[in-house]
Amino acid sequence: MKRIVSIGILCSIGGLSAWAASQTLTGQISDSMCGKSHAGMGEMGKNPKDCTTGCVKAGAKYVVVSGDKVYEIKNQNFASLPANAGANVQITGDVGKDGKTITISKIAPAGK
Repeated sequence: MKRIVSIGILCSIGGLSAWAASQTLTGQISDSMCGKSHAGMGEMGKNPKDCTTGCVKAGAKYVVVSGDKVYEIKNQNFASLPANAGANVQITGDVGKDGKTITISKIAPAGK
């Protein structure tokens, strides 16, 4: 009986740590080439959507810039990433234990 209780407690603790990783971040969908700033991309960098889309087509990955942090998006095939390229959004997802990656579960426009 003690073993069953111990296993139940361990499963509960494990479940809490996975749940605690889900966060909502406010930031911009950018690309791994530009990161926090598109300024180095000349004329194309003046439009964050065009710049992000162009860089991704050239082989860069989508990222989320939130404050001073840049998060690598693990699920690059998330359906609404292209439509939100360069946009300010609220992203909900699981942040990796390293604090550098996120697996997106929801994207919504950022509040003004």
